[in-house]
Amino acid sequence: MEFMNLFFNEDLFKNKLKKFNSPLRISFRDNCLISSAILFLIIPNDKKSYNLVLIQRAHRSNDKYSGEMSFPGGLYNPQLDDTYKDTALRETEEELGIPRDKIQIIGCIDDVITPKGHVITPFIGYTDKRQKMIKCDDEVEEIIRIPISFFVNKKNYIERTYNLRGDTIAVGKYVYKTNNNKYVIFGATSHIIVNFIELIYNLKFIKPGTRRISLEDMKARYSKTL
Repeated sequence: MEFMNLFFNEDLFKNKLKKFNSPLRISFRDNCLISSAILFLIIPNDKKSYNLVLIQRAHRSNDKYSGEMSFPGGLYNPQLDDTYKDTALRETEEELGIPRDKIQIIGCIDDVITPKGHVITPFIGYTDKRQKMIKCDDEVEEIIRIPISFFVNKKNYIERTYNLRGDTIAVGKYVYKTNNNKYVIFGATSHIIVNFIELIYNLKFIKPGTRRISLEDMKARYSKTL
């Protein structure tokens, strides 16, 4: 993907991204789902591709996503949050120590549903490359910056499929390696990254004839447990 311009371009992103309340944005709301929001956090660089900020969640017995790679974010709390954007900014401040006034929100992408019953609203935003981050040890094991060029390269994307009621469902992951560690990025987090790349750069990652988990899938699943 050397030929692609992967520098941070705010005007391009704004033109491609959707507003939270846009009728063109896929939004899932249902009583069987738990609402949450994340911040797709971008760090612009001067002379190279921008980075995404991900976290490895701390290992906690009461966390369904303990130890997994994710974006900063969490559950919508109507007592603390007026909007889902408030959720993303509040959780980012709690987890990474970045004040909300140091983050510029530039748009949204489609919601993502997890097999564990969460619907995630991704807000796209950026902060200065010099912005200090202080992880919350109770919630964050590690903060990782990964260049967007890694995610855009299809050779780094691993996708498998399974059959669900006659449809072929695609799930994908990335494995990012450093000198000391290996990070597996899967589930909703990898889908959010792919959704962003497909929207911004007009690339297609999901295999033809396959689809992602839908609201109808979740309703069918939960109706069987009632």
